[in-house]
Amino acid sequence: MATTLSQSARVRARRDVTIEHALVHAQAIVTEQGAGAVTVSEIARRLGMRAPSLYKYFPSLHSIYDALFARGNARVTAFVQAASQDAEPGLERTLASARAMVRWSMQEPGLAALLYWRPIPGFVPSEESFAPSRQMWEQWREDLRTAVRDGDLASSADSERAMRMLTVLLSGISSQQMANQPDASYDDGVFSSLTDEALEMFVRHHQPSGNTREKEAR
Repeated sequence: MATTLSQSARVRARRDVTIEHALVHAQAIVTEQGAGAVTVSEIARRLGMRAPSLYKYFPSLHSIYDALFARGNARVTAFVQAASQDAEPGLERTLASARAMVRWSMQEPGLAALLYWRPIPGFVPSEESFAPSRQMWEQWREDLRTAVRDGDLASSADSERAMRMLTVLLSGISSQQMANQPDASYDDGVFSSLTDEALEMFVRHHQPSGNTREKEAR
């Protein structure tokens, strides 16, 4: 019995390693050539196996994209949480998270494109893969609510409309930066260096009426 269990564990371990290596190659293809360049045959070639063998691990090409989507969501969530863990809930954490989103997009442009620009016709991520995005969205919504309660933002910031506008600002900066200067650093990028200015515009737009204290996105 122990031997059988041990063999099963080894089989699962080998399977997990193969899946991980396949996703590493898939991500490399996305980064090098774009998401549309990912094929089962190319991943299999890089793994040193025949294409039909890869279907033992992924039932379809879209299942590979879904696994990449989940991988990207896990990474951006961890990155944003690490970058904002010391920030106070509310406006401070909103701004820290926003900056981290742009930074991560520049560090992981392939995965960012798959997550935020949907470059694959017909691909829809599974609910499981998409769940971290929903959780991050709710965290931001709660931080905006907190910022309103704290008096840092007007009630207009506690809305889906404000959240959409914030994501438009961030995705616009990231898109322009990656399209025009993909190898630049966050601080030196001609577009990414405008992140704080864009966030300050957002804060000023939602500044409480009658509040003369200047709100700065520091």
